[in-house]
Amino acid sequence: MKRLNNIAKWIQKNKLAVFIILCAIFLRLWRVGEFAMFLADQGRDAIIIKRIVTLQHLPLIGPPSSIGQVYLGPFFYYLMAPFLLLFAFNPAGLAYGVSFISIVGLVLGYFIIRKILDKKIALIFLILTSFSSQLLWLARFSWNPNLLPIFSFFTLYFFYKSLKTEKYYYSIAYGAFFALSFQLHHLAAFLAVPIGIVTAIFLFRENKKTKQLLSVLIAFIAFLCVTSPLILFDLKHDFLNTKNLVSLFTKQDMIAGGSPAERLIQTNHAFWMVILQIKLPAFASIVASILFVGGFLFLFIKGKVHLLALIHMINLVSFIYFFSLLSNPRHPHYYGSIYLSFFVVCALLLGFIPKKIYSTIALSILLAVYLVFNMKDYYFITGPANNQILHAQRVSSTLLPYIDRKPFNFATYPIEFTSEEAYLYFLEKQGLKAANREAREVTQQMYVLCNQEPCNVLDSHSWNIDMFGEAKIDTMWEIEGIKVYRLIHK
Repeated sequence: MKRLNNIAKWIQKNKLAVFIILCAIFLRLWRVGEFAMFLADQGRDAIIIKRIVTLQHLPLIGPPSSIGQVYLGPFFYYLMAPFLLLFAFNPAGLAYGVSFISIVGLVLGYFIIRKILDKKIALIFLILTSFSSQLLWLARFSWNPNLLPIFSFFTLYFFYKSLKTEKYYYSIAYGAFFALSFQLHHLAAFLAVPIGIVTAIFLFRENKKTKQLLSVLIAFIAFLCVTSPLILFDLKHDFLNTKNLVSLFTKQDMIAGGSPAERLIQTNHAFWMVILQIKLPAFASIVASILFVGGFLFLFIKGKVHLLALIHMINLVSFIYFFSLLSNPRHPHYYGSIYLSFFVVCALLLGFIPKKIYSTIALSILLAVYLVFNMKDYYFITGPANNQILHAQRVSSTLLPYIDRKPFNFATYPIEFTSEEAYLYFLEKQGLKAANREAREVTQQMYVLCNQEPCNVLDSHSWNIDMFGEAKIDTMWEIEGIKVYRLIHK
């Protein structure tokens, strides 16, 4: 009863924070099932996670990277498995799982910032993260990079705690969370930069070097333990993943060419446009960065920058620089490991605006403008649903009587239509597993889904279809903009 009274008192004293948290929950859960992306990657993940839940297969690797076929770890699959089971194998459960973890992460982040930095800074951080349309987009469907902002934040938090408390369980925690972040996306490897820089500073300044080095060793061991499934996979398959990773940097032009300054400007420009959700000229993003870094340096010189904020700033700056050296496209999810770092530093800067009436008004206007820019992307509140999950389920259900529980091949056309796993998930859910294409298995029937005219499925130049051999169209039907062809051998 006393605890409930304390919670009630806290809510009474922090009504604005509670309101913002409720808004964050609403924005991340409202109509998730109707708007959740369910395409190739989501279908593939759903199939793998279903096999985990039913104990058909327990993978040691996760999804491959889009470049170089370097595999991530399987952590995301196992993390999401309980949610698929909880939702009775409805893949919307995976999207709800990501939303739930994102909400918990943001709320815990608020309390961490409030305790370590300041109540005002924490409130600004909560506003920025709760209403960020980019974070909302990541939180509303299932995909391995979508949880990287949360896990990167906690990696740096536990690293900070290991420095401040010198307790080794925090070293285990940040080593483990670093490994989990790396399993969500390979670009999380850049978290090693702020960790390495700040560790080096502490080793140089502190007298307890042995204790610091032991902390690093413990974190490294924790990293290896959590990464052990990938290590076991590599040992079992002649270091396939390691070889692909080496090849990525030595043979596939992973390192960008051209002017380093130009690449840095492009990377920085892309980040500002994503984080603010507005189109900026490159010059404006340069000015914004100068003001951002300049404001931070001003507070740092004044002695008003906490170690946690410094770690996040180093993470932000170092990521932008090192990412600019790579030739990857600047997709929004690639910046996942620095989103919350940006909001921490931004909240710090805004939190130190003098407490005067005109300053409060200026801060309120800035936050209001930020909300307006982001709210234009809240299409899911009243907009028409895309129902990708329901679409895949409906289309798949029309195949059931034709398949008749007999072996079958499956493909999509044209080549750009790559969402076949979304349909295969619902077929496999009914106990119907397509022939193994990699093993070149050919059955007596093939189903081709076409979403774009002309549907030249018999003259497709698609290896997936051609491997079936000489064929003719047995029947065809159309559902929700998809033409479904049943092919049989001539």
